[in-house]
Amino acid sequence: MQPAPARYYDGVTADALDVSAKWGVGELLIYRPGDFSIVARWRLEELAVLGDTEHEAIPSVVKQGSDARLVIVSPELRAELGRNAYLGDLVVPPPKPAPRIARLAGALVMVVALFWGAIEIGSDHAGLLVPYRLQAKLGREAQAQLTAGRTVCTGAEGLAAIDGLANRLARAGGLGHPVVVTIVKGGPVNAFTLPGDRLVFYSDLIDRASDGEEVAGVLAHEIGHAVKGHPLHGMIRQYGIELLLRLMTGGYSEMGSLGSGGSLLLALRNGRAFEREADATGIALLEGRGLRADGMSRFFEKMMKQEPTGKIPLANIWSDHPPTAERIAATKRPATGRPAFTDQEWKALRSVCDESASKQ
Repeated sequence: MQPAPARYYDGVTADALDVSAKWGVGELLIYRPGDFSIVARWRLEELAVLGDTEHEAIPSVVKQGSDARLVIVSPELRAELGRNAYLGDLVVPPPKPAPRIARLAGALVMVVALFWGAIEIGSDHAGLLVPYRLQAKLGREAQAQLTAGRTVCTGAEGLAAIDGLANRLARAGGLGHPVVVTIVKGGPVNAFTLPGDRLVFYSDLIDRASDGEEVAGVLAHEIGHAVKGHPLHGMIRQYGIELLLRLMTGGYSEMGSLGSGGSLLLALRNGRAFEREADATGIALLEGRGLRADGMSRFFEKMMKQEPTGKIPLANIWSDHPPTAERIAATKRPATGRPAFTDQEWKALRSVCDESASKQ
């Protein structure tokens, strides 16, 4: 009898269940090979690797926020999961000493160079040296801090609508990896772009918007940050090179030691040049797909009415940004083009945090 390709532990009992796995639309299906009955369904963005192949032969795949784990015995299935869910720790072979020494030497040279230059300038170049899987790891850790103790909205239809638009815009901008949008219930009226192409929206921003075009304008702005690589540059600028050294030499980042709460928000703020670039990129992405691009300026106008002096609070999305009146003029567009969301998608997005939507 051929051995099962994986073992599943439910996190409650010590029993191991022989299973296999396959991919559906944005999710991992875990099932019994004998009768194909579904054991568990995990969304790909919820997956993480417990450990790595440097320290153990078969690291476990876990669902974030759960004690359940999946041990994939089959090397072929492990490799397939690593490709589809961008979990490089499943398949990356143990590093050899020489490359690790070379990476350490390169990192030390980079630190010396940064001491001789300004972090503000060096961040633009250092970001290019960070592999994507490490950017994704940093993004997951930052997101965990931003969402700690908060309710994450789970309305499937609303998430599919905003995820779909985000990824269409990202592909148009040349991003080579999928974008994941997380919606947190409540405020402030804010959105963040994190390393690893992860976006965090607060539902108050969606509730405050008059229509889907305003949300699409903010979303396009955030995709502009991702396309231009701004989030990683901002974190390097704020935290310096110490975190990158640990990541690139096989260590583990500890976001808690780098600060949390206000300091993390400070790291995610962008300078005025980045904000202008994200505005222009977002408008170009919308217009390039034939979508209405008037929502961004209308949302700015709404914020301007709430803060007529242009002094937006620190926690707000527009803090440390160019003067709002300037941004309105720069992003003003006619109400032409296709709507970014259908009526049904906009309705679903508006109710993405409702209890009824969360149970779907």
